[in-house]
Amino acid sequence: MQTMRAMQLDRPGGRLEAVELPVPEPGPGEVLLRVSACGVCRTDLHIVDGDIAEGRYPVVPGHQIVGEVVRGAGGLAAGTRVGVPWLGSTCGQCGYCTSGRENLCDDAEFTGYQRPGGFAEYAVADARFCFPLPDGYPDDQAAPLLCAGLIGYRALAMAGDAARLGFYGFGAAAHILTQIAAWQGRAVYAFTRDGDAAGQAFARRLGAVWAGGSGDASPEPLDAAILFAPAGELVPRSLTHVRKGGQVICAGIHMSDIPSFPYRDLWGERVIRSVANLTRADGRTLLELAPRAGVRTQVTRFPLADTVAALDALRAGEIEGAAVVVVD
Repeated sequence: MQTMRAMQLDRPGGRLEAVELPVPEPGPGEVLLRVSACGVCRTDLHIVDGDIAEGRYPVVPGHQIVGEVVRGAGGLAAGTRVGVPWLGSTCGQCGYCTSGRENLCDDAEFTGYQRPGGFAEYAVADARFCFPLPDGYPDDQAAPLLCAGLIGYRALAMAGDAARLGFYGFGAAAHILTQIAAWQGRAVYAFTRDGDAAGQAFARRLGAVWAGGSGDASPEPLDAAILFAPAGELVPRSLTHVRKGGQVICAGIHMSDIPSFPYRDLWGERVIRSVANLTRADGRTLLELAPRAGVRTQVTRFPLADTVAALDALRAGEIEGAAVVVVD
């Protein structure tokens, strides 16, 4: 039996351990991939830390997979380079799926959560939920597009034609979305951790017109604020920076509790909304747009054996851009 190296989580809140597992066998409609890179996402932290705990255990996390098809299906031939996102499969038949909202499917399964993920040498994936990747992006630089980019882009699309955007939390998603928003002619106001001068300088280099701490007042009224940081206290804080009719969009899968706030801060037809997962249409749009917008991801590479160190660095706010596990 052929085996592979993998990083496995046996229970929510447990420790990610290096293990040897059998190379998985693809089922009907699935492809077998040789993994080359897998982005490290804050959702992986939430899974490992037990903040969300509805997965199947033990599980191999990782849901920003770049790999080469070893055994093909669904029109994907061996040798094809593809990306696998968080949304791993849906039922395809419910009202959400048939109305273009497959991201809300009650029977959806998610990569690295209910389906084995990419912190491994091999992975299987539903061929219908694999994306051909644009040329011009090395494997490690393509990986962050598959969640930070895709779900971030869904949040940006929800902001409509907002001209002044506030990004709260300047990690992997914000560093991609700032480049797209600047290319679109929007003004980005970046709110980092208080005192993070390096992060603020990074945001300005990528096109933000202003950068400050999350405790600072916005220099201009915002048309929309997108929250990438999982801190509930930022919801009422950002709401005070949004003009009447504007939106606060919560882009994470998990957030700490939102504290109470005066109704007057919401009044004026302001809106608070969440983003849930992604659709394949989001993926196709973003992967076509990113090269045209000149998006370049900045990554810090970690070998598979150092996946825990990558998660620790992300948790500590030590990653500029995105962390990516590279599989030799």
